[in-house]
Amino acid sequence: MWTEEIDFRSVSEIRTRSTVYLGVDAILKIDDILNSLKTDGISKIAVVTGKQSYKKCGAWDHCVSAMDKHDIDYVQYSEVTANPTVDHVDAATNAARKFGAQAVLAIGGGSPIDAAKSVAILISHKDKTARDLYGYQFTPQRAVPIVTINTTHGTGTETNRFAVVSIPEKAHKPYIATDVIYPRFSIDDPRLMVNLPVDQTAYVSIDALNHVVEACTSMVANPYSVLLAKQTVDLVARYLPIAMKTPGDLEARYFLTYAAMTAGVSFDNGLLHYTHALEHPLSGIDPSLPHGLGLALLLPSVVKKIYSARAKTLAFVLNAIVPGLKGDVSESEVVFDGLNQWLSRFGVVKGLSNNGFDSSQIEKLVKLVYETPGLEPLLGLAPNDADRDSVAEIYAEAM
Repeated sequence: MWTEEIDFRSVSEIRTRSTVYLGVDAILKIDDILNSLKTDGISKIAVVTGKQSYKKCGAWDHCVSAMDKHDIDYVQYSEVTANPTVDHVDAATNAARKFGAQAVLAIGGGSPIDAAKSVAILISHKDKTARDLYGYQFTPQRAVPIVTINTTHGTGTETNRFAVVSIPEKAHKPYIATDVIYPRFSIDDPRLMVNLPVDQTAYVSIDALNHVVEACTSMVANPYSVLLAKQTVDLVARYLPIAMKTPGDLEARYFLTYAAMTAGVSFDNGLLHYTHALEHPLSGIDPSLPHGLGLALLLPSVVKKIYSARAKTLAFVLNAIVPGLKGDVSESEVVFDGLNQWLSRFGVVKGLSNNGFDSSQIEKLVKLVYETPGLEPLLGLAPNDADRDSVAEIYAEAM
C-alpha cells in the first residue's frame, strides 16, 4: 500500500484553508506558530482545554515553554467537557475578554476546539453570548486568530469551518459554519494520541468515517469529497484495528490522524446530512453519549436508507469495510449487515435500546431534529427525500 512509502516521522505542512502540521513531534511547531503570532503583535492568548488531557497527552509543557520564550501571556479555561455547552463557552469568553486576549489556543479533541472557535468569535463580538451564537441570533463577521493542537483522530475540526456546542436547557446541539473560524494553524501530532482509551480510539475514527459517508452522498457532493471519502475509509479500515490492538503504534495513529483531517476537508466541501442531524438529538438528550458511538448506532440504518440513491458511490467508498459491493440498489441489506458486523469488531453494541434509549423517545428525537437550529437544513442535503417519517424510520430501525 502507498502508505508504506510515507515517512510518518517527518512533519508535513498541509495547506487547506488552515495550515496543518502533521507528523510525529509536530507539537514542536508550536514554537514557530507562537513566534508568528508575536510577530503579528499578539502578546495575550486565551487557552481553552479540557480538565486533564491537555497535560496527559504531553502538549502542555511545550506550549508553556513556547509562550514563555516569546513573552506571550495567557489565561486558561480548563473546564470543557465532552459535548461542551454554551455555559462553558460563555465562561471561557468572559475570562478571555477580561484578560484582553488577542487570540485563542485550543488543546484537545473536538470539544475544546469547538468551544475555542466559539470563544474566538465572541471575543470579537463583545455584546453577544454563546446562546446568541448557537441560537442563530447573529451572523459572525470576525474572530480572533485560532490555533489548535488536536489530540484525537476524529472530528477534523482542526481544518474546517464548523463547531458544535450544546444548549442544555433545550437539549439542542446546534452547529455553526463560518469562514471566520478556520484555524490559522493546527497541529496533528500522533504522539499526542497514543494514550486515548481504546473505546475512544474507535469512536473518534468512526466519527471520521461518518463524516465522509455523508459528504460523499450529499446533494452537494463533488469528486473531491468522494475521493477523500474513499481514502479515509481505506485508511480507517486498515489502521483502526492496529491502533486498537497496539495503542502506541505511531504509524497507525499517524494515518488515522491524516484520515480524520481529510474527512474534515471532505465534509467542509460535501457537507453532512442524515447521520449527524439524527445524532445531535441523541447526545443532546444524553450528553454522556460519545458522539462517535451515537453515529455508529445510526450509520447502518442511514446507509441502508440512502443506498438506492447513491449505490455506486457507496460501493466504491465502502469497499474496504464491506467487500464485494457492486453498486446495485438491491445491496442495501448487504451493506446494512456488513456495517453492523464491522462496527461490532470495535465494541459497538448494536441498537440504541442497548445504549440507553427506547422506542418511547422516538417522537421526542424527531421533534428535536426539527427544532434544533441548523439540523433540518442538513436533511435537505440527503440524497433522497428526508421527511419526518424517514427520520422516524431510521430511529426505529436503529433501536
